[in-house]
Amino acid sequence: QVQLVESGGGLVQAGGSLRLSCAASGRTFSTYTMGWFRQAPGKEREFVASITLSGATTYYADSVKGRFTISRDNAKNTVYLQMNSLKPEDTAVYYCAAARITHSQAKFWDYWGQGTQVTVSS
Repeated sequence: QVQLVESGGGLVQAGGSLRLSCAASGRTFSTYTMGWFRQAPGKEREFVASITLSGATTYYADSVKGRFTISRDNAKNTVYLQMNSLKPEDTAVYYCAAARITHSQAKFWDYWGQGTQVTVSS
C-alpha cells in the first residue's frame, strides 16, 4: 500500500512557474514508477509525465515537453513536477500516481493522491 500526498499547487500568472511535490508513505517508494496526471473540468484525466524507479528515464506528454520536468528523490520518498512557462490551458487538478510500470492511461496506475489545484491566469 502506498499513500500519496500532493502539495505546491496554487494560482499563477501565465508565463510563471510552480513546483509540485508528492510525498509517499511506505518503504517501497523506490520500487514504483511515479507519474503526474491532470484533469480539467469536463475533461478526462490525462497523462503529464512519469519517471522510472531510479529516475534514469522520464516521459512527457507532448503538451508539456520542454516546459515541465519530473524528478524524484528516493531518499525522501518524494516526486516533483517543476512547471515553467505555464499557460492557461495548464489549469487543472494535478494528481500524483504510482504504478509498477509507466503507462499513459490512468486506469493502469495503482495508487493516487488527492490532487492539488493549479490555476493559470491569462
